[in-house]
Amino acid sequence: MSAALATRAERLAQGKSLRKLTPRAAHSKLAGPMDRDSNAILEAQNATRLPGLIPVRRQLMAENPFAFLRGAAAVMAHDLRSQPMAGAPVQACGDCHLMNFGAFVTPEDNILFDINDFDETLPGVDFTVDVKRLAASVAVAAADKGLSKPDRRKLAAAAVRAYRKRMESLSYLTPLEIWHSRIDLEREAKKFRNNPLRRKIATVISRARGEGLDRDDNFPTLAASGAPVIHDKAPRIFHFAAGSDAANGFDAKAGMETYRDRLAPATRTLFSRYALRDFVFKAVGVGSVGTYCYVGLFMSGDDEPMFLQIKEATHSVLEALDERSAFNGHQGQRVVEGQRMMQAASDFFLGWTENDPSGRQYYVRILKNRRLGGVSEISEAEGLADYARLCGRTLARAHARSGDPAVISGYMGDSEAFDEAIADFALAYEQQTEIDHEAWKATLPTAP
Repeated sequence: MSAALATRAERLAQGKSLRKLTPRAAHSKLAGPMDRDSNAILEAQNATRLPGLIPVRRQLMAENPFAFLRGAAAVMAHDLRSQPMAGAPVQACGDCHLMNFGAFVTPEDNILFDINDFDETLPGVDFTVDVKRLAASVAVAAADKGLSKPDRRKLAAAAVRAYRKRMESLSYLTPLEIWHSRIDLEREAKKFRNNPLRRKIATVISRARGEGLDRDDNFPTLAASGAPVIHDKAPRIFHFAAGSDAANGFDAKAGMETYRDRLAPATRTLFSRYALRDFVFKAVGVGSVGTYCYVGLFMSGDDEPMFLQIKEATHSVLEALDERSAFNGHQGQRVVEGQRMMQAASDFFLGWTENDPSGRQYYVRILKNRRLGGVSEISEAEGLADYARLCGRTLARAHARSGDPAVISGYMGDSEAFDEAIADFALAYEQQTEIDHEAWKATLPTAP
């Protein structure tokens, strides 16, 4: 009988037995050599990126330690390979920080909270990898707000505790119940202890149902003339000349035909109701700035627009954890399948394609122009705690779909031993992030 078909009690015992190999307290240290050159790791990623956007990436990551952490997933993956592992694999997000979560409105008018980007997702990764990056991001965000060391530790522990408790509750559900579980933002917000944040979320939910969420300033808009052309917003959104690096990265006609042919019949039928009218380059995120990313404007017969994002998929930074982790298939397919595995309600238009002349691989998704607002807008410590706990619960739901919640829960246990160990790690990594951020800033040209 396979391990997946064992009873809950047997799987709990299996998880508990993993502590003999890796005690929970072992996660408290920032293990391994830390004399690596974080700048060199990051600069190595620039070799395949659009040269003109590399300075933008450097400046964005220099803004503060939290921005640096967001863009330095490759550095943290390098560091995590020296850390102890529990031995309970999941489909990992790979870039699990506080800003990689968001609100999504479903066709049923439900507002779900979930992980947003999956560029670094990889199967078969220890669950502690995502938990440690999330906890570290909480500590770094708290430090950025000037909170004391004890408060930073407390907030990181709160996020991990929320993960542990949600995982335990999920372990009692049937596999089908786990698969269909959701993080309903309206219901979750009622658990918030911070009244201003609870009121803010209630307003966000109300506006979302009325199409009133804040527009992303970096979202494409149509030309003022009304023509089916995307308005340039250099250096983040721009048309490119034939023969340029951006033009050579992707052939819109051939690439979208390949994408269409891989869609399920129902989605292909829907996609056929639209035609490509314009195509631009769009710089995205912090860590992804400089990778090849495009937006296609598709119009229906009645000139109703739809924007699709075509985003380059490179190898996951999590491959640095173990040489056996290398993913040799289509990187766009890896992202799509990882997103479908982890997200409660994935994008209907998810798909993948490639550009053979450049050797670049891509995934495709619908581009949303509404946003919840980020952790940078949460000013109070208790508000940050509520948000961190919500992210912890959300990560547990995502992990439970691919991992075994009983095994993971058995390893973490009923006490706060796991929470406290990860919180200690988070504080240590927050200090390391400060050091790396200063080293990063030192490489930037000084203002005249």
